[in-house]
Amino acid sequence: MRSPTATDVARLYSAHEEKHGFKGMLSSIDCMHWEWKNCPVAYKGQYTRGDHKKPTIMLEAMASYDLWIWHAFFGMAVTGFDALKKGTAPSAPFEVNGHQYTKGYYLADDIYPDWATLIKGMSCPTDEPRIKFTRFQASARKDIERAFGVLQG
Repeated sequence: MRSPTATDVARLYSAHEEKHGFKGMLSSIDCMHWEWKNCPVAYKGQYTRGDHKKPTIMLEAMASYDLWIWHAFFGMAVTGFDALKKGTAPSAPFEVNGHQYTKGYYLADDIYPDWATLIKGMSCPTDEPRIKFTRFQASARKDIERAFGVLQG
């Protein structure tokens, strides 16, 4: 696991645009609860939520179409955003509709904050372009779901 280089970013841009139709997309980001089987008794209350019967920790990850997981964080979900906050992504400009952007973006779901680097789907798209975008985004986000399935297996 390593951070992407400028060459990696160019490859990710090209592959995601070709496969999903999203120009400037680096990867999808998501998190899941991972059961902590050997959790110390002293921590069980801190790491058990009402909707999970056993202690869990969060796994946050970014994965691309080829199952390359180039960011992973175990722990409390809030602190996993540090890499995104610091702006450590490599500079990799791209252009969409005549507008120049300096950094790529990640496809995310509604649990993530409203940041320029996180593109979320629309919860209730009403017109055809928004419906189409949401359908394409859901298809592209299957990359991270597939990566989580491989990790769980």
